[in-house]
Amino acid sequence: MSELLFGGTVMLGAALLFVAIFRRLGLGATLGYIVAGAVVGPQLLGLVGEAEGIMQVSEIGIALLLFLVGLELRPSRLWRLRKDIFGLGAAQVVLAGLVLAGLVRLVLGLSWEASLAVGLPLA
Repeated sequence: MSELLFGGTVMLGAALLFVAIFRRLGLGATLGYIVAGAVVGPQLLGLVGEAEGIMQVSEIGIALLLFLVGLELRPSRLWRLRKDIFGLGAAQVVLAGLVLAGLVRLVLGLSWEASLAVGLPLA
């Protein structure tokens, strides 16, 4: 229980710090939350270990983060950007899928069909 309390306190403190920094830089608070989690998590500083309790709480945090993103989006802005979203988004997925398929073919030596079957879903 104390590890969960310590981890939660560290996460909240880092979130407050990074959100303040990112807002001062003119970036969104959501990006500050994501960077705070990445920095204090087990991959970088390791202040918060891979505790099972943290993982359960993090699922709630992710749901709330997605809710926050939904609140910040305006439907009119999405409608104006629909060509960019669908056009560039589709191009990015196809290009990333082709690059991944090429890497799979190069590393594993699979056929092009098998490489595309692996690369496109990963994109």
